[in-house]
Amino acid sequence: MINNIFPKLHKEGYKFLAISIIITFIFLFISNFLTILMLVVTIWVYYFFRDPNRVSLNDDSFLVSPADGLITDISEINGPEELGLENKKFTKISIFMNIFNCHVNRTPITGIVKEIFYKPGKFLNASLDKASKENERNYYKIVTTKGEEIIIVQIAGLIARRIVCEVSKDQNLNQGERIGMIRFGSRVDLYFNNKKVLAKIGQNTVAGESLLAKE
Repeated sequence: MINNIFPKLHKEGYKFLAISIIITFIFLFISNFLTILMLVVTIWVYYFFRDPNRVSLNDDSFLVSPADGLITDISEINGPEELGLENKKFTKISIFMNIFNCHVNRTPITGIVKEIFYKPGKFLNASLDKASKENERNYYKIVTTKGEEIIIVQIAGLIARRIVCEVSKDQNLNQGERIGMIRFGSRVDLYFNNKKVLAKIGQNTVAGESLLAKE
């Protein structure tokens, strides 16, 4: 119960939380209003960088969500040209993370990280379609035990200024395992094929747990 109310903090959050606490303490001697305001900000910083434990299905006939957030798009599209997949058709599911969502991202399936590619770019609103091609982003190609290619793309948003990658090439991942996070509002795109979509536009997802597709 305590872990649900006070989940552990992601390592990226310690610096921001410390700064918020220090500013809040300083404001104690300046203004009650500013102290209360900074206390609210401090609580938000803690919950933004929360890193709760999640329980995945551990069934690779399903894809679980790579992110907490709102599904804004489900479409058939060519794969990312950055990974040489522009001539291969995929189903793409886009998940928008607002500033109140948990921003830790997870792998939707068990597999090996065959490729990681970072692409510098702009910081447009992550909910826009063109953010997939113009914003700063990080690509992961996961190859499953069946040889399927699953692509995860972390996309920076209007406020986001740092994409954090926590895995390395050729690393083995279990379904639902953490791969990184994006700071302050962003989006994750998931590319796959040969699976039936279970998700719907407008659905809220939980990383590592919500089922998005199945064989």
